[in-house]
Amino acid sequence: MPHRRRELLGFIVAGAVIVALPLATRNPYLLNVAVFIGLHSMIAIGLGLLLGFAGQISLGHAAFYGLGAYATGILTVHYHINPWLALVIGAAVTAVVAFLVGRPTLRLHGHYLAMATLGFGIIVRILFNEGGEFTGGPSGLPGIPHLALGPLVLRSDLHMYSLIWPLVLVQVVLSRHLLRSRLGRALRAIHDSEIAARSCAIDTGRHKLMIFVLSAIYASVAGSLFAHSISFVNPNPFSFMVSVELVVMVIVGGAATLWGPVIGAAVLTIVHQIIVQLGGLYEPIKDLDVVIFGLILVLMLLYQPQGLARLRLPRLGRLTGEGDDG
Repeated sequence: MPHRRRELLGFIVAGAVIVALPLATRNPYLLNVAVFIGLHSMIAIGLGLLLGFAGQISLGHAAFYGLGAYATGILTVHYHINPWLALVIGAAVTAVVAFLVGRPTLRLHGHYLAMATLGFGIIVRILFNEGGEFTGGPSGLPGIPHLALGPLVLRSDLHMYSLIWPLVLVQVVLSRHLLRSRLGRALRAIHDSEIAARSCAIDTGRHKLMIFVLSAIYASVAGSLFAHSISFVNPNPFSFMVSVELVVMVIVGGAATLWGPVIGAAVLTIVHQIIVQLGGLYEPIKDLDVVIFGLILVLMLLYQPQGLARLRLPRLGRLTGEGDDG
C-alpha cells in the first residue's frame, strides 16, 4: 500500500474512533479517561518531536504543562480575563520561559541536558507550592471558569472531549507538515549527528530551540485545557514523576513516529487508571505504579525499541501504517 494511502487510512481510522467513542458509551468515567488521554497526547506529541526527531530529552515538560494551567488559572481567577485569551497568554508566557530555559540548557547533551531540565521542573513546582494566595500554594487554586463557545459552556467531559481530540488531530497534521519541511529535515540531521549537521551549515542551536519552544507550547495548551476542564489546579499533577511518565509514553508509543505518542499516551493512561482502580481494592498496589511503568519501559526497550507504532501485524504492516518519517 503506498505511503500516502496508508497515511490517509491512519487519519480516517483515528477520526472514526474519536467520533465513535462518545456514541458508543456515555459512561462519565470512560469519557473522563478519554479526555486525559487526549491531554497527555497533546504533550506527548510535542515531546515526541523533541525526543524522537531532534534527539533531545526533557524531564521538565510537566513544568510547561503546569505553567499553562497556572497561567490561565491566575489570569481568569485573579484578573478575570477571558479564558480563551488567558489560554493564549499562557502559551505565550510558556514560550518565553521555554526560550529562556532552552537557550542555555540545549547546549548540553545526554544526561546533562536531562538533569538541567529536571532541575527546571523542580524549581517550577516549588514556585507553585510557595506562591501563597497567588497560586493557592499546596491547597491549589479553585474557581477557574469553564471555557465557553458562545452560549455553550464546556462543563462536561463530553464537551471537553469534543474540543480536545480535534486539537490532537490538528497537532498531528501540523507535526506531519513540520517534519516534511526544511526544519523537519534539519531535525533529523541533528538527531543522526549534530556534528555532521553543523558541517552542513545547519544552525543546530536555533533548530533545537525552535522545537523545544514548540513542544513547550503544546504542553502549555494542554495544561490550560486541563485547568478549565476541572476548574481547579494544584501542584500535584506537575511533579517530576509526571515528566518521567510523559517520556515513557513517547518511548512506549514510538518516539520517531507521529501517532506513537498518542498510542503511548493511551496505553500508559489506561494502565495508570487500572493501577488506581486496583489500588482501591488493595492499597499497596498504588505504590507500584513507578515499578510497573519502569517494567513496561524495560520490556519495550528490549523487545520493541521502536515503539508500539512500529509493531508489525499480520498482513497489516505497521500498526499505524506510518512510513519512516512518522
